[in-house]
Amino acid sequence: MQNLLNNFNIVINEKLYVKNPETSDLGKKIIEQSILLIDEIGFDAFTFKKLGERIKSNESSIYRYFENKHKLLLYLSSWYWSWMEYKLVFSTVNISNPIEKLEKAIVIVTQPIEDDLTTKHINESILSKIIIAEFSKTFLTKEVDEENKQGYFLVYKRVINRIIEMINEVNPNYLYAKSLASTVVEGALHQHFLSEHFKTITNASESNCISEFYSNLIQKTLQ
Repeated sequence: MQNLLNNFNIVINEKLYVKNPETSDLGKKIIEQSILLIDEIGFDAFTFKKLGERIKSNESSIYRYFENKHKLLLYLSSWYWSWMEYKLVFSTVNISNPIEKLEKAIVIVTQPIEDDLTTKHINESILSKIIIAEFSKTFLTKEVDEENKQGYFLVYKRVINRIIEMINEVNPNYLYAKSLASTVVEGALHQHFLSEHFKTITNASESNCISEFYSNLIQKTLQ
């Protein structure tokens, strides 16, 4: 399986970039350093000018890859959810028991993320912090419906749809599989945010109980 992971190539919607950043050293540096810079100063303060200064390149060179910073954030989000989907698929593919498969999937999408050393220019641990803090900014916009039609959120929805299928396998009579699956995926991001910034209103600051919480929620709901 690890060999398969090493050879996996994430494909991103071509409409999100002007030039594929994976095709050049500069493009990979843009991705690598944008993740680090957004994590340091936040997406609102992030600009291509600041990124250009960071990578010692002209601001115009970044525009040759991305139309604007919103598209860049969509790209990073799509990369993250594609990577998450890949982990989800290969961690559950050999599990035949529906309950065990669902429980494993819950752990995958809710646990803290560690850096995947096979992707040298992307630190998934830091990228996950951006997703937790900034992902909602990709869709809380007036353009969300049109961007959804363009397929910008397709991979994010695929992750949720895979969990929906697993829920249906466990209990095909449960009426709210879609709402439950999206609650787990989106709720986990929120719980991680609370554990970092509002510790008094979540149990998530206690060890790694986010996965335990959602596993318990799923079990109680579907039994």
